[in-house]
Amino acid sequence: MYRLKLNIVLALLGVALSIQTACGDDLVEQAQVGPRALSRAFRNAASEATPSVVTILSYGQNMDEDAKKTESRDNGLIPDDPADSSADETEDEPDMPIEPTPSPLQSDDGTSLPITGLGSGVILTADGRIITNNHVIAGAKKVIVQLPDQTEYEAFNIFGDVESDVATFHVTPTEPLVPATLGNSDSLEIGDWVLAIGSPFKLEATVSAGIISAKNRAISRISRGRLLQTDAAINPGNSGGPLIDLDGDVIAINTAIATRNGGYQGIGFAIPINQAKWIADELSEHGKVRRAAIGVRLAELNKKVATKLNLPVGSGVAVYQVIEGSAAAKGGLKPLDVITKFAGEPVKRSSDLQEIVERLPIGSTQNVTILRSGEVQELEVQLAPIDDPTDVSSE
Repeated sequence: MYRLKLNIVLALLGVALSIQTACGDDLVEQAQVGPRALSRAFRNAASEATPSVVTILSYGQNMDEDAKKTESRDNGLIPDDPADSSADETEDEPDMPIEPTPSPLQSDDGTSLPITGLGSGVILTADGRIITNNHVIAGAKKVIVQLPDQTEYEAFNIFGDVESDVATFHVTPTEPLVPATLGNSDSLEIGDWVLAIGSPFKLEATVSAGIISAKNRAISRISRGRLLQTDAAINPGNSGGPLIDLDGDVIAINTAIATRNGGYQGIGFAIPINQAKWIADELSEHGKVRRAAIGVRLAELNKKVATKLNLPVGSGVAVYQVIEGSAAAKGGLKPLDVITKFAGEPVKRSSDLQEIVERLPIGSTQNVTILRSGEVQELEVQLAPIDDPTDVSSE
């Protein structure tokens, strides 16, 4: 009887242990559901976008060492000696590093063209239009594009915009290319997952993951437009490549990093695709970016300014100067007016107004909603070109 009871107890313990093990396996499996789903999302997004990402090699003329260092610093290039490159950088200034590693290219006249830029790009159309950063192709005598299958084409119709650091060009492919699917960068929120794809150190189709860390960032090298900040790893050679969402849609163009040593330190910047696409279209169609303006200088309604004007914080942007004879002056805008809407779009920051105005057709007439002495008023302003805000006439 004792032996029978012992066998029963041992059997029950075995069953209990089996149940515990099974439950443990279930818990482990359940715990892996979320990470596995995210991993599949990363995999699918990368697979969707990678065929549309290219490597860009820019070649220029030989130059002496001082000129090379000056041009490298201006264009965000890392000089050949990494130790030397970091010596002249400030700790807080964002850098746009490129790694000049490929061999020189022989030009048609037999001269040697050294590598001046290495970056990435995104295919916009099947017939060969590509977007990248201006600093990747700046000053280049010849630009070579490498597709994911290592096919090479020479670029033509190369146009860049220094103020936004966007450039575009064409290649003539022997068969249709795979264009990227563009997302809506206006819908992004802080914390959204993103992937960066490019050719860091010429390691083609490298993918790194991160999140949108912040929005509406400004850096010294890009004077027009606000940037997205991400902690997805961006390194030399990523410039001009895409930042994508979990659907594989391009939502930004990688452009810069904040670094103390010339490499990735967790803070990268990318140009929102809605902004970059508009600039690329302007460059492709007109060879330059036609920006509109109204001729005002603005002040953010932070707590100090808002309190002084007896207005709610962030209720709009305050006009503190109107250029004489400008579109704004002719439209009736005055100092201390607060612009709350422009062309029907809400305005919370100066950058909001800048982005709304500059993309509208020069010569068009737009509605402006303002607060003046506490009262809401509606005005109409005819847009002028940015290089002469007093030239109020249709194109």
